Amino acid sequence: MMDIQKLGLVFFPAFDWAISKTHPEREERLLYTRDQIIEEGLFDMPSIREYKPKIATYQDLERVHIGVPDLRSLITEAHLVSAGGAMAAADAVMKREVARAFALVRPPGHHAMRVVHGTRGFCTINIEAIMVEYLRKTYGIRKVAIVDTDVHHGDGTQDIFYHDADTLFISFHQDGRTLYPGTGFVNEMGSPMAHGTTINIPLPPGTTDHGLHEVLDHLIMPILADFKPEIIINSAGQDNHYSDPLANMAITAQGYARLADKLKADIAVLEGGYSIERALPYVNVGIILAMAGLDYRKVIEPDIDQCPSEPSSVTQAIKKIIAEGQERWSMREKLRREAVANAGEFWKRTRNIYYDAHGIDERQIEKVRLCPKCAGYLTIGTEAHGGNFGYKSAFAAVISRGACSHCRNMAVDAVYKAKKQGKYQYYLVQNKNEDVLERM
Repeated sequence: MMDIQKLGLVFFPAFDWAISKTHPEREERLLYTRDQIIEEGLFDMPSIREYKPKIATYQDLERVHIGVPDLRSLITEAHLVSAGGAMAAADAVMKREVARAFALVRPPGHHAMRVVHGTRGFCTINIEAIMVEYLRKTYGIRKVAIVDTDVHHGDGTQDIFYHDADTLFISFHQDGRTLYPGTGFVNEMGSPMAHGTTINIPLPPGTTDHGLHEVLDHLIMPILADFKPEIIINSAGQDNHYSDPLANMAITAQGYARLADKLKADIAVLEGGYSIERALPYVNVGIILAMAGLDYRKVIEPDIDQCPSEPSSVTQAIKKIIAEGQERWSMREKLRREAVANAGEFWKRTRNIYYDAHGIDERQIEKVRLCPKCAGYLTIGTEAHGGNFGYKSAFAAVISRGACSHCRNMAVDAVYKAKKQGKYQYYLVQNKNEDVLERM
């Protein structure tokens, strides 16, 4: 039998996509990394293999997203290739051509929610979520863990899997009281049937490698061991670095490499990271070496002396965060039962969501049926104002995987009822059993 290559790499710098020429989310984010990889001779190593991205289809995207008015009017071909790059990484792992894979692709995705009206936080579609649902559809994967290591809370990924008990979403990030998008607090734990499978770990500004690895060793890794996922995805943001211009953390390339070494994610997908010259080449090389099982100890930034030490107040705060997180996880079944009992047949929330790239304000009403026989269904009423798009609205029902016939019928009936009332412009059913997004 042929030996399995240890690590697959997928690159897609998206030369034809940029928010602006000087925006921090631009193609140089990956070009400096690729130059460093070539300079270090990593592509010549037998334990590293490069793959080309594939192109995702709109069906792949609509397995996750509901675009208003539609996704075709909201994205570019670069988004299809970015999602396809992550899918190519998934294929390489699932076909056992490599043990692990790292998709270094852009545009990024973890701020993109289930409903899409435009771009927020540099994201329009959610690359990891599309890859996860592709894994489920193509390879029958059920239990998935996503560990989001970006400095910003992965609010889009959280939104997409908030009602999914088979997806464990863990996000550590700089405290949302100090950084975009202002979410990711410990009380955001999932809707009742999935309560406890959303884990938010808001860290204080100034957290260093020491604090991060305390959280990893004593909270994240034990939770992963208890959950026993079939596959682990790393939403690999690198903007916790001490030199990143958009945040206030103090993680080094060594800190990231040791994180990758301990986490042993099956697939990593690039997210943020905007210190293009001082951080990304070193952080990415460290992660690549760690994922390939190679020695990463000599990957050190030239200006490492500028990394601040961790204040004692931050260290103490992190100890408290770990203790509280351990307690919540140990009580998760009790908390879930209480959440289900308190909700009754339906659980409802109303939210206001802001699309910073387009100046769009969205108001969303979400309602989930808590079915005793299946994962139920949810309905979403969404209205958006602002930007150059004027007013947009839609009502959608999402039929969960394995939904019982009663829930399937109730979901469709809810859309027909809303259409008869005529409040919204568009009416849709996202049917995960039939793998289709229908316009009613």
